[in-house]
Amino acid sequence: MVRSRTFEWGDPKVSAAAVGRTSGLEFLRDVLAGRLPAPPIASTLGFTLEEVEEGRAVFAMEPGEEHYNPIGSVHGGVYATLLDSAAGCAVQSVLPEGMGYTSLDLNLKFLRPITVETGKVRAVGTVLNQGRRTALAQAELFDATDRLLAHATSSCMIFPVPAR
Repeated sequence: MVRSRTFEWGDPKVSAAAVGRTSGLEFLRDVLAGRLPAPPIASTLGFTLEEVEEGRAVFAMEPGEEHYNPIGSVHGGVYATLLDSAAGCAVQSVLPEGMGYTSLDLNLKFLRPITVETGKVRAVGTVLNQGRRTALAQAELFDATDRLLAHATSSCMIFPVPAR
């Protein structure tokens, strides 16, 4: 039996043009409030930014069959995308106006499988250390009962955003 899914997304150039014009926290709050469009990957995978504060970002997703790998559970790339988003946005939340970031690496440990029966999952990212040029963040993926499903660490490069 064939299944299908339809989704929409906002123009990514709008958000990209806003990076660095305000603090990272203000930028993320604008995404959370819908004043800036969420990135297309959020629509593609069906996850949302649920919370943001300085040094912390939380994304959530309801796993579906569209996230499955060939062995009948959520693909590791979906875990990685959620954890990378949470860790990266935690770093973004501490950046001052005029600064941006990019992930340098992502180290991930899968602890439990996720299926549609798992229910809503949350990726919670926090900044562990921030320097002038790099930041270290972690992200943890939890199920609805707060069982740890996966853990990641990420190093991010911090840089000035060119004036537009």
